[in-house]
Amino acid sequence: MKNFVDVNEPVSLQKLFPLSLQHLFAMFGSTVLVPLLTKLDVSVALLSSGIGTLLFLFITKGKLPNYLGSSFAFIGPILTVSASQGQGAAMLGCLLAGVVYLIVALIVKAIGVNWLNKLLPPVVIASIIVVIGLSLSGTAVGWALNDPLSNPLKPDYSLGAVEVAFVTLATTVIATIFFRGFLSVIPILTGMVVGYVYTVIRHPEWINMASVQQAPWFITPQQWVSHHLITGQLVSAFHSPLSWMTALIIAPVALVTLAEHIGHLLVTANVMQRDLMRDPGLHRSLLGDGVSVIIASFLGGPPTTTYGENIGVLAITKVYSRMVIGGAAVLAIVFAFVGKVGAFLMTIPKPVLGGVTIVLFGLIAAQGMRMYVEHKIDFANKRNMVISAIVLVTGIGGFKMDFHQITFSNFIHHLTIDNIAMATFLGIILHAVLPGKEAAFGEAPANELNTKVS
Repeated sequence: MKNFVDVNEPVSLQKLFPLSLQHLFAMFGSTVLVPLLTKLDVSVALLSSGIGTLLFLFITKGKLPNYLGSSFAFIGPILTVSASQGQGAAMLGCLLAGVVYLIVALIVKAIGVNWLNKLLPPVVIASIIVVIGLSLSGTAVGWALNDPLSNPLKPDYSLGAVEVAFVTLATTVIATIFFRGFLSVIPILTGMVVGYVYTVIRHPEWINMASVQQAPWFITPQQWVSHHLITGQLVSAFHSPLSWMTALIIAPVALVTLAEHIGHLLVTANVMQRDLMRDPGLHRSLLGDGVSVIIASFLGGPPTTTYGENIGVLAITKVYSRMVIGGAAVLAIVFAFVGKVGAFLMTIPKPVLGGVTIVLFGLIAAQGMRMYVEHKIDFANKRNMVISAIVLVTGIGGFKMDFHQITFSNFIHHLTIDNIAMATFLGIILHAVLPGKEAAFGEAPANELNTKVS
């Protein structure tokens, strides 16, 4: 008996809004955090993510229900380049990163995905999926444990935060397990509403409604452009050789986020139980992601990427309809122009977000464990144990490569290869050099990654 809503299935209007709002809430905390850290505009980030998601759905033929939000991988490079050459040069670098995606998409289109079957056997893929989920666990737990009014750089433990996070988490779990009918597919939204109301009752000082009162109801396109768009700075950067030299240093960050992109595609494929590498194809997902990054750069927002939080929502609700993801994207675009709504969403306390993300990030990790079981990975085999152990510890533990002083034309740049990319690279290298490769594929048939993209 079919227990999911497929990508091409319609959703009634009365169900579409809460389902889409649920996805919007899931991505909101992280998506607005990136522009806050990089001194970009939150409204632009929302607009970029909404437009980027719609383009991604179109390019992937509506078969890949991923939401695109602000990417954390570009925070350091954007801050560094902005401080040296201004935001225009930083956006130029982000645009070039999007071009890297397009180039890789063309290469994948030409040669197919047969190479992925050799590079990423189930034991490596499953370990990376676990890493994607659990490497985010620190963020979820941090939000759940710390006073939201404390300094984010030096957070203070708060029993009240634990209380709110627990109420939110408990509500989400109860809604997931015990609710029936439509309520069973909006557990994240239910948990966040209950958590927010509980915060209003128990810790009203955490919610700053003054910002909502001061925010305008509507921002006209003319006002929005004059206050938010930095395309003029981007155009100026195009004519500056120094801006190009600094921007070219940001472009290779795309090679790091490509590993994350493939990981998210594999997680989504595991959730939906189908081969998304073949249909709609890795080349289409890379193209969609790249186009979204380029659009965000033109608008002056942070580069976008597929979001693990929303994959977690897919896993818990089993509603894959593209209408729902598209609806979330439309809501993000609308909220970019409705000042009070955006300001209200900013009042959601971090402990509430922590409560729901504990579930969402954990579900992603559980998908990796499920893959171990389905492919009957033999952990009595030392090779499998070594590969999974190294990928898990380096990824979850936060092992990364920091290049603090890359000098290029008297420009000192801080480049980081993050933990997910490092864990992925280590898994690929270990599988390539260790003998006995057949053990990495388990006893079950491998994913159909060896079909050439049409």
